[in-house]
Amino acid sequence: MSYDFNTIEAKWQKYWAEQQTFKAENNSSKPKYYVLDMFPYPSGAGLHVGHPLGYIASDIYARYKRHKGFNVLHPQGYDSFGLPAEQYAIQTGQHPAITTKENIARYREQLDKIGFSFDWSREVKTSDPKFYKWTQWIFIELFNSWYDINEDKARAIDDLETIFAAEGNATINAVCDEDIVSFTDAEWNTFSSKEKQAVLLKYRLTYLAETEVNWCPQLGTVLANDEIVNGVSERGGYPVVRKKMTQWSMRISAYAQRLLDGLATIDWPQPLKDSQTNWIGRSVGASVTFNVKDHNATIEVFTTRPDTIFGATFMTLAPEHDLVTQITTPDQKNEVDAYIEATAKRSERERMADVKTISGVFTGAYAEHPFTKEPVPIWIGDYVLAGYGTGAVMAVPCGDQRDYDFANYFADKAGMPAIVNIFEGVDISEEAFADKEKTIITNSDFLNGLSYKKAVKTAIYELEKLGQGQGKTNYRLRDAVFSRQRYWGEPFPVYYVDGMPQMIDVEHLPIELPEVEKYLPTETGEPPLGRATVWAWDTENNKVVANDLINNATVFPLELNTMPGWAGSSYYFNRYMDPHNEDEVFSNEAIQYWKEVDLYIGGSEHATGHLLYARFWQKFLFDRGYIPVDEFAKKLINQGMILGTSALVYRISGTNQYVSKGLKDEYDVEELRVDVNMINASDELDPEVLKKWQPQFEEAEFILENGKYIVGREVEKMSKRWYNVVNPDGICDQYGADSLRLYEMFLGPLEQAKPWNTAGITGVHGFLKKLWKLYHNNEEFAVTDVVPTKDALKTLHKTIKKVEEDIEAFSFNTSVSTFMIAVNELTAQKCTSRAILEPLAVLISPYAPHIAEELWQKLGNNESIATATFPVFDAAHLVESTKEYPISFNGKMRFKIELPMDMSKEDIEAAVMAHEKTQQQLDGRTPKKVIVVPGKIVNVVG
Repeated sequence: MSYDFNTIEAKWQKYWAEQQTFKAENNSSKPKYYVLDMFPYPSGAGLHVGHPLGYIASDIYARYKRHKGFNVLHPQGYDSFGLPAEQYAIQTGQHPAITTKENIARYREQLDKIGFSFDWSREVKTSDPKFYKWTQWIFIELFNSWYDINEDKARAIDDLETIFAAEGNATINAVCDEDIVSFTDAEWNTFSSKEKQAVLLKYRLTYLAETEVNWCPQLGTVLANDEIVNGVSERGGYPVVRKKMTQWSMRISAYAQRLLDGLATIDWPQPLKDSQTNWIGRSVGASVTFNVKDHNATIEVFTTRPDTIFGATFMTLAPEHDLVTQITTPDQKNEVDAYIEATAKRSERERMADVKTISGVFTGAYAEHPFTKEPVPIWIGDYVLAGYGTGAVMAVPCGDQRDYDFANYFADKAGMPAIVNIFEGVDISEEAFADKEKTIITNSDFLNGLSYKKAVKTAIYELEKLGQGQGKTNYRLRDAVFSRQRYWGEPFPVYYVDGMPQMIDVEHLPIELPEVEKYLPTETGEPPLGRATVWAWDTENNKVVANDLINNATVFPLELNTMPGWAGSSYYFNRYMDPHNEDEVFSNEAIQYWKEVDLYIGGSEHATGHLLYARFWQKFLFDRGYIPVDEFAKKLINQGMILGTSALVYRISGTNQYVSKGLKDEYDVEELRVDVNMINASDELDPEVLKKWQPQFEEAEFILENGKYIVGREVEKMSKRWYNVVNPDGICDQYGADSLRLYEMFLGPLEQAKPWNTAGITGVHGFLKKLWKLYHNNEEFAVTDVVPTKDALKTLHKTIKKVEEDIEAFSFNTSVSTFMIAVNELTAQKCTSRAILEPLAVLISPYAPHIAEELWQKLGNNESIATATFPVFDAAHLVESTKEYPISFNGKMRFKIELPMDMSKEDIEAAVMAHEKTQQQLDGRTPKKVIVVPGKIVNVVG
């Protein structure tokens, strides 16, 4: 009976779907285990063979845990809002919901074809109003919360209002805007409703503020830093500029320290933890205030080295700093304006990464040194960021290489005297002061002769005495901009009364996206929702109504921005626990049972985006009592990337001739990539096929080698751009999903990048055919109830041991090798025993579930193999009962014999001497002695 994988796989995929084999219950006597894949975005291109790598790994582990007796939650859904669908809608006029639905159907078809054990009854889509109702609910909860520093947690805004009414805000220690004005309880109680709302907005965890954003004019939207590559938008490659806009923001900065501390409690990859640690950027030092000469203004800077304040010889402001326009002198205005305009075209990430370029302009203004009262020139430079710290730095040229380069270059450029370095020749770096008791350098006035540790404290003390500084802990992490000028995103549940935001009551959610004529911003610059004609909130009837009914008495305008892509992905893992609950985001019963994700598998590229935002929302929901844990995933694994093997053809420069790889060094050639699906396993390309592929090749001429055109190969990221994408559908059709699953695991360690080579899949496909043959004798199923041999039991139990160890260590590639060895050994042993082959099917099931299910059914089992118990390892079967002894004569090995391990030296000698081959060697002679080392050797000395 041949291995008909196409029929077998279709059969079991249909069975799993109909029987809901992998459906998890929210209440079970079994221990729970929650396995999660990172939320996929359903792109129009569908899956390529690189995408399923993490899914296959998580599926193996989920299936293994079911075999081990766990109630496993392994859900799947779609992060279905996003810019690609909107851009396609702009180009074609087709509603994003339509293309998204089509893309999801395509993804689902591909995922099902690979045989994943997903609980599809829990499927969620972020673009489904039933889902984003709860995204809107979380936004409202954030709006109705503030961060109490004393309690180190978020609290209800109602608590804050109660305190204000009873005590004012003098005693409040909160994370809030910096421009808070003190007021008494009496003053609060006389404030108008609008005044109270304005004050509360400065404390809320989500708030409106004028913020520097990455604005992409061509896309008509704000972009996050991780959506920008080399100064242009990742999507489309359009220019991005810095611009001030009124935006919704989230106070993720309130959670900076807790986000740092939480990293010590979770089993996540250290490089990822390091990325988050660096992104949050905690530093301890002092806030220093410099007075600006001839202006009623001050500049606040943060420094980790207040002990070097006497070396501060100039200051640099971010070009976007609010003070720049105020203090710039008339003769410097044109140069400053030009520099600001140029800087707006560079992204923050680009500016942060640029450590070589010296760039800046003198404002013409001076600050006053807090202690010496000497004038300190004020510059602007794009290496200083408005959103990081205070947007200003005090420059100590001897302590920072950038400050040093900046000072020396621009002092000369501006025709100013050279910047004096009072620490010339003295190393004042952090490394030099690793010893906190080391004596500080001289030339520092009252700090002279003090230890580093004491100098820092003294500098802060003296600054506080002057009222020009204080000790401070600073974080690089900034509040997250939460508005997007897009159509295809979650609408905000917000309307405006007299310019102040109002939340729509939860009972009236979701607020669904309206229809619009176009998906572009309006001609006046409003977001796409500005085109909606039915986008106003009727407060009497609690529904969305036509814009022409707006009277600002009972009908008010709705928010025109939408939420960013990371909104829905910041809590979807919790919604999976109770996805059909229409009354609450999830029930207490469900959240208390599942608690958190036990295993999360996904890409490291989300370290400072999704994974940071999700941890923030989790901690917030924990503070407000909605969830029992403040970290959402106990263990995280970053899978590596499957790389494509691109195919290269070589065009002779200036011609339409293409030369084969072996001849390319004889010509001046250009490399072009072509579709890998046109290349055979021997790297041969049929020129006639290439001519039909693209118009540019129709008239091409080909210079062959030995009558063939051989392409070059290059391993790089799998991408449509390089024509090196391999579709998993074709692999499944030709070799089967089980072959695909095994091959992707066999390629190498899960966390490492590895190249795809379709030719290599024939090896694992051959293994599956050999596995199938082990259970069959030609056309007959040939498993018997014969008692297993010791060798067969040894093979089985060493396989159980190795596979279990590998799965627990996520070393899936070595398990595949173990299966191959086991099948080879059992084939050589001619094993047909059910006692061996039945547990073997269970062992292989997590990796190759379709063939395992078919064999399991043939073995007479009525239920799915997913319900079977994982085989138990018995070490007794690996204990050697016999030993193969090499028998030597005068030190030369002549033959081997197998003897029981428990024989005494005397019995071993007797058995060897009685053996016919020994008698032949001695030929009647009596040996002088017989040396026996039990368990090792026997040497007969003649």
